[in-house]
Amino acid sequence: MLESVAVTAAQCLAEADPLTKVARVAQMATDWAANNLSLDASGRIHPVDEPGRPLRPLLVDPKDVPRRKITGVHGHAAFIHAVVHIEFNAINLACDALQRFRDMPREYYGDWINVAKEESEHFCLLKDYLHDLGYAYGDFEAHNGLWEMAVSTADDALTRMALVPRVLEARGLDVTPGMIERLRQSDHTRAVEILEIIYRDEVGHVEVGSRWFNYLCAQQGRNPDSTFQYLIETHAAAKLCPPFNREARGRAGFSEIELDYLAERIGWRNK
Repeated sequence: MLESVAVTAAQCLAEADPLTKVARVAQMATDWAANNLSLDASGRIHPVDEPGRPLRPLLVDPKDVPRRKITGVHGHAAFIHAVVHIEFNAINLACDALQRFRDMPREYYGDWINVAKEESEHFCLLKDYLHDLGYAYGDFEAHNGLWEMAVSTADDALTRMALVPRVLEARGLDVTPGMIERLRQSDHTRAVEILEIIYRDEVGHVEVGSRWFNYLCAQQGRNPDSTFQYLIETHAAAKLCPPFNREARGRAGFSEIELDYLAERIGWRNK
């Protein structure tokens, strides 16, 4: 009997060791490509408030995380560590989307398996680069803001698709070009190369969220533009701040109405 996507993704989510988690995700992607995973919806759903993660980094309140600089070896390492932590959380977010929502079309699972695989690849690129700088994942404090949104959207796939990929992860589309430029000016060539890969892939990841948000809106007879605005105003308005990358968000599946709303809400029309 074939193992199910849901059970396999739950095992990936529960795994605390980062390298073992990455290996499990890679095997899940291989098994999916070989049609060796079923869509059986039975099996335990792993609790959303217990994602597998190592004892370090120490998680603190976002306001207690020191401001990260890209200059100097220590400051640059702290900056890279913050991005490593984001990518680790992104692996867990993709695995949770796979194991939590079990009544979606087959294409949904293929999309999120690919997202989990690419997030794992991003994590490894950054982890190895951090090692080259003389540091390891866990050497700096981090915060849990990204996962807190996963907890608050655990009961509804539509809300999850709206607020995690299209708000929190889309933030990367807004800020990464500026990060790349600052790193380029500081001659951090390898960091630039890695962030360019991540930026390219993240457009596709946010587009996956857009696609399945629109699918769920259609299934429920809801207008996606007004639904997205309602969810922002009730759950995530505080997460919106400049800059705003209209071009990248357009490629990631945002409608013109959504883009106009966000440009006004964020107050940044020039990007």
